[in-house]
Amino acid sequence: MRAIAALVVLVATSCLFQPAPASAPASTPAGAQARKLIEQGAWVVDVRTSSEFGGGHIEGALNIPVDDLKNRLAELEPKDRPVVVYCHSGARSAGAAQMLKTAGFVQVFDLGPIRNW
Repeated sequence: MRAIAALVVLVATSCLFQPAPASAPASTPAGAQARKLIEQGAWVVDVRTSSEFGGGHIEGALNIPVDDLKNRLAELEPKDRPVVVYCHSGARSAGAAQMLKTAGFVQVFDLGPIRNW
């Protein structure tokens, strides 16, 4: 009887320490909106440095560091194609979004930090 009780306790406690099943990363509302835009043909632009980009980025993203953006705007034409921008913390992407709007891009979406993805 003690062996059965010990077995029940062992099985019950082992279930408590099982790792949670893997699941898709949770998307923020901004991430969900960005995904939808990209599925519909938007550019996705990572405005971090090339070394940051090399450390991981959103699949299909173009790497145009914010310091180079002004000189590379032609790569993102036509200006009516949606553009999604992101960076590490949200500061550079906010500046990039404003730069794109000032340059006449009409559909600019600032994802903010990559963690919003």
